This record gives sequence, structure tokens and C-alpha cells, in this order.
Amino acid sequence: MKKIKLYIFFLFIIINFETQADDFTFDEWKKKFKLIALERGVSLNTIENTVAKSIFLKDVIKYDRFQPEFYEDTKTYISKRANNKKVKSGLKIYKINKRTIDKISKEFSVDKNLLLSLMGIETNFGNYLGKMDIISSLATLSYDKRRSEFFTSELITLLILFDKGIINPDNYLGSWAGAFGNFQFMPSTIKNYAMDYNKDEKINLKNIEDSFASAANYLNKIGWDNNTPCFFKVELINETPSKYLNTSAKQIKHKHKISYLKKYIKNSEILNNFDNLNAALVTPDYDIIPDAKKLTPAYVVFDNYELILKWNRSLRFALAVCTLKSKFKNAI
Repeated sequence: MKKIKLYIFFLFIIINFETQADDFTFDEWKKKFKLIALERGVSLNTIENTVAKSIFLKDVIKYDRFQPEFYEDTKTYISKRANNKKVKSGLKIYKINKRTIDKISKEFSVDKNLLLSLMGIETNFGNYLGKMDIISSLATLSYDKRRSEFFTSELITLLILFDKGIINPDNYLGSWAGAFGNFQFMPSTIKNYAMDYNKDEKINLKNIEDSFASAANYLNKIGWDNNTPCFFKVELINETPSKYLNTSAKQIKHKHKISYLKKYIKNSEILNNFDNLNAALVTPDYDIIPDAKKLTPAYVVFDNYELILKWNRSLRFALAVCTLKSKFKNAI
């Protein structure tokens, strides 16, 4: 039954996109967007040199509709992104840049293992920065109706950054979703948190200094705490109420003290040092993976885990990041 539902879900997405694309053409959308951008303060010159020249990218829509977070089970997802090969690659980066990374980690009070983990999962330590024209990617996603408001805002933010000379629009290549640099910053994240750490009068999110400092600044500002855990994998009793099981990353609900949640956890002894911390239960596979069990895999997640969701709103992504972080801690 769940497999049939999954098939219907993807069939609906494909049909729905075709319907949306027929509402008005991409060129018509660009004319409408131009007026919106001008009202928001973007210069005509920037619009004409960027969005006016953008093209509709069909592959971007395909990537948006079929992200790994939508179909890979947790074990597969984590094993691909938090394996020993990834650790070895990260250790090479750390060895070469140890002084800089240690300095940034200390200055911003953000675990260096977390920074390495995020860079490793986002871009395989700078080896996969993306080859998509970000302007066309964002324009395509703004034209598409699924998350039009979000991507319209991101595109306008990027154009304003161009206008202000904060970043250079030439050869601005990145991910299909419009993210850029070693840590895959979206335009709004660049605006709010990116730094010219090495003081060369430009923000270069492809170099170690600026990119690590920008990532650390972001994590520091949203409240990362080096002294609290991210998650623990747990075994739940059969009587665990369904209302306590979080299966969506949109909002983690029903948070309680660990001392309260222990009654639902078979291996609760692993949580003995954290009784006073707020936490929640996450079962990431049940609503997505066909034939997945309701109570397994299961995790107790803390505030740090929720902060990673702000980076990428995916239950599996946050689990993979924290798993790789722990592996770096044991390796460094």
C-alpha cells in the first residue's frame, strides 16, 4: 500500500509540474519578475545582465522533485555520506589547514568536527561545488510554483548582493538549488552570515578562510552548543505513543525532558547524563520508505540537531552530519 502511495505521489508531482509550466511562459515570468525586482531596489543593469539572460533548466525541476531525502532510507543515506572514505578526505583537509580551522573553531566556539562534517557532506570538501548557473537555477525555481515565494526572495537577495559588490556575478556556478561555495550557502545566508575573514576585501566562499569562518559564524549565531549532544540512536518500546514520533523535518514536536522520555526507550541507560535536557523522538523512515517499520530506526534528538535542520531541513541530513562529526572527533 505504501509503495502504491509513493508511486502516486511522484506521478502527481510530474503531472502537477506540467500543469504549472503551462500557466505562463518563462519569458513572461521574467517580465513580471523584472518589475518585482525593480520595486525591491535591484538595479536595471543587474537585471538585464543576469535574469534577463537566464534560461529555464528542466534538470533543476527534476532534482527538486527527486531529492535523496525523499526516497533513501536512513541507513543508506548516512552510509553514503558519513563513511570512512569521507573521514580520510576530511583529515587531509584538516592537516593542511589545521592552524586556520583550529583558530576559527575556537574564535566562534563551534566544533571543528562539525565544520569538517558539513563541508564533507555538502561538497565533498570542495570537490563538488556544483556546475549550474545559479541565476538560471533560482529563476527556474522561482518560476516553478512549488516553492516560488522562497526562491523569488533568494534570487532578489542575490541580485542585491551583486549590486552592492559583495559578490561577483561572473561565472557564478553552484548547486541546482542556488547554493554556492564550500558549505553551499544560499543567498540569504551569504547576506546574513558570510565573512571576509582574511581581509582581502572580498568574500570568497570557495577558500578555506572565508568559507570556514562564514560557516562558523552562522552556526554560532543560531546557537550551536559544543557541550551538548546532537542525537542518540535508541530502541523504542511497542507502546510508544504515535504522537511522540516525529517523521517530518518541518517542525520537531512533543519535546520533553529526557527523564520523561526514558519510559519509552529500552536502552535508556545511554541517556543517564542528560536527564535535564529537552529532547524529542525522531523516526525518519516511516512516512517515506515503503514497508518501513513504525518504531525503527529511532533517535532521540536534542537542540543541536534542530539547528542542523535550519541548515538543511531534512531529518536524514542532520543525522548524517552529526554521525560524520562524531567520526571526525574519534579520528582527530
